[in-house]
Amino acid sequence: MKKVVVSLLVLTLVGLFQLQAQKAPYIEFESIEYDYGKIKESDGMAYGVFNFTNTGGSPLVITDVKPSCGCTSPEWTREPIAPGKTGYIKSGYNPQNRPGAFNKTIRVTSNAENNTVILRIKGDVIPREKGIEDFYPIEMGGLRLSTNHVALQRITVKEVKTDTVEIYNPSDKDVAIAFQRVPEHLAIKAIPTTIKPQGKGKVIVTYNAPKKNDWGFLIDRVPIVFNGEYDPRDRSKNLTISADIQDDFSNLSEKELANAPVVVFDQKVYDFGTLNQGETTSNRFSFRNEGKTDLIIRKVKTSCGCTAVAPDDKIIKPGQESKIDVTFRSAGKKGKQNQTVTIITNDPKTPQINLKVTGTVQVKS
Repeated sequence: MKKVVVSLLVLTLVGLFQLQAQKAPYIEFESIEYDYGKIKESDGMAYGVFNFTNTGGSPLVITDVKPSCGCTSPEWTREPIAPGKTGYIKSGYNPQNRPGAFNKTIRVTSNAENNTVILRIKGDVIPREKGIEDFYPIEMGGLRLSTNHVALQRITVKEVKTDTVEIYNPSDKDVAIAFQRVPEHLAIKAIPTTIKPQGKGKVIVTYNAPKKNDWGFLIDRVPIVFNGEYDPRDRSKNLTISADIQDDFSNLSEKELANAPVVVFDQKVYDFGTLNQGETTSNRFSFRNEGKTDLIIRKVKTSCGCTAVAPDDKIIKPGQESKIDVTFRSAGKKGKQNQTVTIITNDPKTPQINLKVTGTVQVKS
């Protein structure tokens, strides 16, 4: 009798487990890979569809569809899919500015027994034929420019560097080019000075770092004058020139490097905690020269919201200590603050040091 009861109990439990297993949804795709083949960039968005069936025993719900890049915009069946019924995931791929082969994934999450499935899309984008707007994307004064920002990047203090902006005149009129308020360390000229209709030209920019006599990341904005028309209030017709001027330590010998100055700060981060808007706070950053020759403070530069006072002595002897006092003013600011104070020195190993001033500014209700 006991054996019969035990057998019935076992059968009942097995049945319950089978019933429970039957209740779980299961997502089964016809294919987990979609090949777009060759698609043209000029044709715009391309679409592919992944069809699936709920082969489980209860309704299937897709909870999330997440592509591996922003180039894919998926759509999918939002309502629950009953057992035996089908659904879809539609993948849209944007080929704009993405020429060449691609291979991306889409992570599908659901309440199914196999709750995560990775789909894959691939294909090859045939680049579109580029036009004038691609080569000259900036419109200014009736002309089109290859750029309005000449980024010269790193320049040594003794270097003179040149770069070029390409110009095209898409109009049916001559356009003359000149420049206003050109600083002494820049030489800017247009060749030719008048661009004929459908004609091309260039602007040559020469940056003279010795004349600039400065360090760090620097920006100049030079107004461009088209056909003699100049409005000093119109900043949309400026040519921006940026450069990062640094000392050149590349030719130092091992002996010179061993005898070089070494700047060491006691702290590089000042957390002022919480300030009420309008309050100020100050901190003293102490440092010393642990090298064998004089340390020179080239420049002290702050980001918005800080005032930094350079040390009294710009030349710090070996073993000497000094300080930089920083004041943060919270007027007009709110929320989390992260400001920087950049110190530029002649230490070849760390010629630029960023000190941080951080905290929160609260607005009283």
